[in-house]
Amino acid sequence: MRKLQMDELNRLSVEEFQEVEKKNFCLILDDVRSMNNVGSAFRTADAFAVEKIYLCGITGTPPHREIEKTALGSTDSVAWEHRADIAALITELKQNGYTVLAVEQVENSLQLPDFQPEAAKKYAFVFGNEVFGVNDAAIEVADHCLEIPQFGTKHSLNIAVTVGIICWDYVSKVMAR
Repeated sequence: MRKLQMDELNRLSVEEFQEVEKKNFCLILDDVRSMNNVGSAFRTADAFAVEKIYLCGITGTPPHREIEKTALGSTDSVAWEHRADIAALITELKQNGYTVLAVEQVENSLQLPDFQPEAAKKYAFVFGNEVFGVNDAAIEVADHCLEIPQFGTKHSLNIAVTVGIICWDYVSKVMAR
């Protein structure tokens, strides 16, 4: 095996990426405090061709040194928008045909292995605050909640890790169909 060189990766330029058809899902970060988590979400969104990231509430926005530290330039390639009111955003997305899934541990949540996305549908995944999770107002208006099964003692994952798991799960399931 040989590690590939950068020029062998066939990476798109920012301009080319912006023109490429995106996957039919978006990410919503609500009240995320850590700028590093925000930057990591951007980088993951770029990797999986997410159509847009919505930054809600107190979530920091680019340009910001701490976001760029982990985003590595993906704030230039990934479409994003700040919204103050997450419930209003979720309502708007639902009116535009999105199925909105909050990633949270709640009663009667849908376990991630049981989530079977439909390729023709549009999805929005909501990720909440590092300490308090997805806020209740968002959970109330979301279509459902997804839960990542966990088997250790903590029963929580860093948002950056959670975003990666959800994006990979969604894209791999849609690509497999």
